[in-house]
Amino acid sequence: QVQLVESGGGLVQAGDSLRLSCVASGRTDSYAMGWFRQAPGKEREIVALLRWRTGSTSYGDSVKDRFTISRDGAKNTVYLQMTSLKPEDTAVYYCAARKTFCVGSGCYDRSDFGSWGQGTQVTVSS
Repeated sequence: QVQLVESGGGLVQAGDSLRLSCVASGRTDSYAMGWFRQAPGKEREIVALLRWRTGSTSYGDSVKDRFTISRDGAKNTVYLQMTSLKPEDTAVYYCAARKTFCVGSGCYDRSDFGSWGQGTQVTVSS
């Protein structure tokens, strides 16, 4: 099992940038790492995915061209760089890891992610 700890959330204004970090420890042989978010009253949704070995990435439609997921293998850390933040980006952001191979939208099923962090709150004021 891999343990995940997120950090970097906070209160920012619309248009600002923020970088979230997720440090993995334990068995870090994940196939992919993902960032999800959950706003009050809404389902948890995919934000970004990174396949650990290849470095390939994919994004949810609402954050394309604004958010970037990246990794530092030496630090077992995954980042989410968020730019041009909007009030609708307000949510708890979660880091998650999955061990199984996936293709396309099949990679976004929350039930396939076996490890989750505790979440970090991001609040964007207008």
